[in-house]
Amino acid sequence: METHDPLERAELTFLLGMAFQLVLSEFVSRLDAAGYADLRPMHGLVFQALRGSGATSSELAEQLGVTKQAAGQIIDDLEKRGYVERRPHPAGGRRKLVVLTEKAVEHLAVAGRILHELEAQLTKQLHEVGQEVPRAELAAVIRTLAGDSIPPWRPIW
Repeated sequence: METHDPLERAELTFLLGMAFQLVLSEFVSRLDAAGYADLRPMHGLVFQALRGSGATSSELAEQLGVTKQAAGQIIDDLEKRGYVERRPHPAGGRRKLVVLTEKAVEHLAVAGRILHELEAQLTKQLHEVGQEVPRAELAAVIRTLAGDSIPPWRPIW
């Protein structure tokens, strides 16, 4: 069946990118309104990588796909703003373990709530027009391309 909607004829990468950009933009706007205008999406990736027991700056650089220097700059900035702190590494030596502060944990809770609200709203709006969030289809695309090795959550653009 021929469609007149140019988006339905667009390349998959364009559609995925635009959908991501629109959802992320709405998410960031809502986070800004909740009092987190000082954070950007990259900071959320950092918080996810440090969640739990934390990581060294080298481990963080690897997870984010950035240089050690870039990871160090991000850590310095977030430390100044009270979102992370450096602690002695449990294994000893000169290495430092970067961990989230309570301020960052609170941010993650707020961000999680906002993200779930956004997804629920999107699900409701799509349901009203007979559509669904294509979660299973997107998961299938990822599994087809990545197999059992789900890639890390990091930007590669």
